[in-house]
Amino acid sequence: MKTLSPAKKWNKYFTAGLVMTGAAVFLGLLGLFWTPYSTTAMSAAERFAAPSWRHLFGTDNFGRDIFSRVMQGMGTTIVISTLVVLFSGAAGILLGALTGYFGGVLDEAVMRVTDAVNGFPSILLALVFISILGNGRQNLILSLGIVFVPSYVRIVRGEYLRLRDADYIKRARLMGVGRFRILFVHILPNILPVFGVSVMIGLNNAILAESGMSYLGIGVQAPDASLGNMLSDAQGYLQAAPWYALAPGMVIVWIVLGFSLFSEGIRRRVE
Repeated sequence: MKTLSPAKKWNKYFTAGLVMTGAAVFLGLLGLFWTPYSTTAMSAAERFAAPSWRHLFGTDNFGRDIFSRVMQGMGTTIVISTLVVLFSGAAGILLGALTGYFGGVLDEAVMRVTDAVNGFPSILLALVFISILGNGRQNLILSLGIVFVPSYVRIVRGEYLRLRDADYIKRARLMGVGRFRILFVHILPNILPVFGVSVMIGLNNAILAESGMSYLGIGVQAPDASLGNMLSDAQGYLQAAPWYALAPGMVIVWIVLGFSLFSEGIRRRVE
């Protein structure tokens, strides 16, 4: 039985990514239920207060505590991005499994649709879907989920093409095992390591996409906090209060870097 070496079981990428993403997820989810200050309470006397022990990231143009809003924004971004990846990943597994295992007309049709979707920039295509469906978190999740489906379909399809004629699958067919069981019990577990790395990369892309949509004003709407709409609000105050833009911007970098390191660590473990 093949075992992983200690270096593959635990490496610096995995460790750093786990710490960074763990901190971001913990603070983000905590921010959905509790923050040091109210995220909507305004104070004219504390407008543009510089970072201090009282306000770790300072305050914004309405006197709201930026650290509290960043906590809530992290939670919002992570939850939306996770739902996007769950939706697109589930659809990608289903379509990729069917097309990769059975091939034929279904495979041709799905591949041509994925080629067409991949021919457009992701954000532009998401904007089209949002314009059709309308604003709102549910429509944002649906729009981004549809845009990300093709990438998962191709990954899963490729793995099913590789494994559908493996010896253990041929033996399962000879034993009379049903197609559904072969698809999702015999083959699916063996593609999960590769798919897991893709999910981590997909989370990065979803975080950037959600932040970009909210920055453009068609994602999470005020007064709810999102890292993207905080950056949008802060762009007019870069000279008066640079910390206003720096806080959400650095948090986005932190989350994306954390997931990147985590995905690299997972990839090295499964190689």
